[in-house]
Amino acid sequence: MRHIKILLAIVSLLLSYSLHAADLVGLWQTTDDRTGKPRSLIRITENAGEYNAVVEKGLLATDTGDAVCDKCTDERKGQKIVGMTIAKHLKSSSKSNVYEGGEILDPENGKTYKCKMTLSPNGNELEVRGFIGFSLLGRSQTWKRIE
Repeated sequence: MRHIKILLAIVSLLLSYSLHAADLVGLWQTTDDRTGKPRSLIRITENAGEYNAVVEKGLLATDTGDAVCDKCTDERKGQKIVGMTIAKHLKSSSKSNVYEGGEILDPENGKTYKCKMTLSPNGNELEVRGFIGFSLLGRSQTWKRIE
């Protein structure tokens, strides 16, 4: 009986770990496409099955936290980029570790794109794809999990 309890405890811990690893929630580091250097920290949260991403901090030497999205054309126009929701309405799909159906904003050009995120099997890398129309027409970035 004692062995069964220990086995159940181990299985419960492993399941808990694997569920956490297969989740977007956490802090992610982006990389600048041109320089390859760390660009920003993005916090992904979940609410009622929808995932949203907010810029938590800029990591470039020039980032003071005062930069605004002057090229945005929606309600984010003129808002500070730090604290801004840049991805929203993503939902888990029927495919394992894939989240889609949302949109993502590129604060550099103010444009909004459809978005698909694919979590690596170990949960430490996130392929973020912004696209127009079909996912073949777009570009991807890989974000690294910080926490």
